[in-house]
Amino acid sequence: MDAPAHSGLGAALDYLSERGCAPGTLLRAPLGKRELLGIVWHVAAAELPEMAVPDGQPDYALRTVGEIFDALPPMTSAWLALVDFAARYYQRGIGELALSVLPPALRKLDAAGLNKRLARLAKKFASGTVAQSIAAPRRPDLAPEQLAALAAFEAARGQSAPKPMLLHGVTGSGKTEVYLHATEQVLAAGRQALILVPEINLTPQLEARFADRFPGYRMVAMHSGLTPVQRLQHWLLAHLGQADIVLGTRLSVFAPLPRLGLIVVDEEHDPSYKQQEGARYSARDLAVYRAHLERVPVILGSATPSLETWQRATPGPHQRYQRLTLAERVGGGALPKVRLFDMGVLPRVNGQSPVLAPMVVDSLRERLARGEQSLVFLNRRGYAPVLHCADCGWKSGCPHCSAWRVFHKGERTLRCHHCGLTERVPRACPDCGNLDIAPMGRGTEKLEEMLAGWLPSARIARLDADTARGQGQLESRLAAVHAGDVDVLVGTQMVTKGHDFRRVTLVVAVNPDTALFASDFRAPERLFALLMQAGGRAGRDAEAAARSEMWVQTWHPRHALYAALKRHDFADFAQSQLAERCAAGLPPYSHLALLRAESRDPAVALAWLREAAELAAAMPGAVGVTVYPPVPPAVSKVAGMERLQMLLESTSRLQLQRLLTDWTPVLHGLRQRHKGLARWAIDVDPLAI
Repeated sequence: MDAPAHSGLGAALDYLSERGCAPGTLLRAPLGKRELLGIVWHVAAAELPEMAVPDGQPDYALRTVGEIFDALPPMTSAWLALVDFAARYYQRGIGELALSVLPPALRKLDAAGLNKRLARLAKKFASGTVAQSIAAPRRPDLAPEQLAALAAFEAARGQSAPKPMLLHGVTGSGKTEVYLHATEQVLAAGRQALILVPEINLTPQLEARFADRFPGYRMVAMHSGLTPVQRLQHWLLAHLGQADIVLGTRLSVFAPLPRLGLIVVDEEHDPSYKQQEGARYSARDLAVYRAHLERVPVILGSATPSLETWQRATPGPHQRYQRLTLAERVGGGALPKVRLFDMGVLPRVNGQSPVLAPMVVDSLRERLARGEQSLVFLNRRGYAPVLHCADCGWKSGCPHCSAWRVFHKGERTLRCHHCGLTERVPRACPDCGNLDIAPMGRGTEKLEEMLAGWLPSARIARLDADTARGQGQLESRLAAVHAGDVDVLVGTQMVTKGHDFRRVTLVVAVNPDTALFASDFRAPERLFALLMQAGGRAGRDAEAAARSEMWVQTWHPRHALYAALKRHDFADFAQSQLAERCAAGLPPYSHLALLRAESRDPAVALAWLREAAELAAAMPGAVGVTVYPPVPPAVSKVAGMERLQMLLESTSRLQLQRLLTDWTPVLHGLRQRHKGLARWAIDVDPLAI
């Protein structure tokens, strides 16, 4: 039998067992001097063939497994297949990935400890699920487009291999209501539903809606905000089939669900679904693959789908997804009118342009006078991006990263948002002693301060990673907005996604232009999605929808992206972007992988990558794969580590995978010849290059 261990090894390890164990059985297994959690991956024949031992080498015997977790049913064959595929596709060890997606507390338990946990769990939930006689909550009437989407879903449930479904709905069109009805159908059939959300801050409100709609069913959450005990408890409920609904972030795509009947990926375009450390998997893509394995429907919902998803759902000979459209807002509400303000017409003061245009400030005052709410969006936290000395040119750079330390006025600190280095603000310039050091640029903290000066009677709140850091801070600030206790909400992209702010009639986007000319080919796609999502927070109340609007302050008002934004025309934007991608041979018309290397000495990382490229070129699978020279990423140094990356590109996903599969074991050996190399990793389907 095989028991993968958290060792980073590529293949499963062989062990002996005195008892028969089905694949998927959890157990303890010795590895070196330790005993770790393991999973039976394969079961060998009863009689093992005689093993050939090289001349001069000592005989060896397989080690015997430890305790077997009899109290838990084995992981399903579909779960094993999902993990196996993810490990192979994203070039990670099976054991590494399999155990990394299990609850950390489970890895520390022995059989006796697990039995105690299960006994406590059984006692806690001895009453079972809530009685089904509970009065059903009132459900809103569905629009024709919603009914059509549900009819398509019901038809898919009856198919042996349903196509993935893209639910393309404008903000406020009732996508969540479709999720709820689809879940209702699945629960009525005795199956489980898996609901994925991109970020933890979207979990509470969606969890509340599902809990209100399904009081007779058990729902559990899975995300990084849970304690280890909670995470283990929720995982056990899902694995034992006692949780009917699992709602969580990207890791929950691996939740064990023996009765799975539906997968929903809300805001499927969101980059948060891509893991950026360890096994760099895409939860959205694995959700599609899991639905294929388990032959259940998967719904990908978004107002601004990723271009890969949109292309797969475009009618034509290569269409792989079914597209369902919700083009109208629920209740007849209108999308906000988008107005562009050309910042180039405003005079500069001391070399800087104004933060907000005068007419934008007037619009904020109008909303305040009417008792309506406004949202001001600036995707940069802190008070200012950098402190600067006008005498000698000193700037508050980070000594460990190729980035600036951001000035946080409230804390009087300079903080690097990459490595976390935090220091008190110096009283004078560290280089020349000048006492007059000043902030350059603006962040949400400074914007909040300036708005308080322009709107002295307004109740202003800020929502970003700094204000939502503590326990319950995010929930309390959102509750204040929903309760009408906030007139102007200032924030980063955290405020633009998924929130149903009924009183917001004005959205202001400050300085979004930086992504227009970025070197990353996905930057325009992300900017368009962000602005569409931000604008979608306004006009959700039908009575106020007619006067809702969005101001975009830009230096490039004639840019094609803003023209499409004014029309709320995602289809036109996507078509133009796909045409550019096709002409340039970029995804989805090609397939990419990045080989990343880190070292304190950039020459070491460069030498390793160059030798890796030479090895790749000599491999049979290199035909049809282009290997580009190593280059530094946008932030080339983080926490003292110099970073370089090398891009691989192919028009054939299969050809790229063949090369990576042959190449990865060689790279492990290559590292031994470059002692100064700190880390390396392969990123398949990277989000940024």
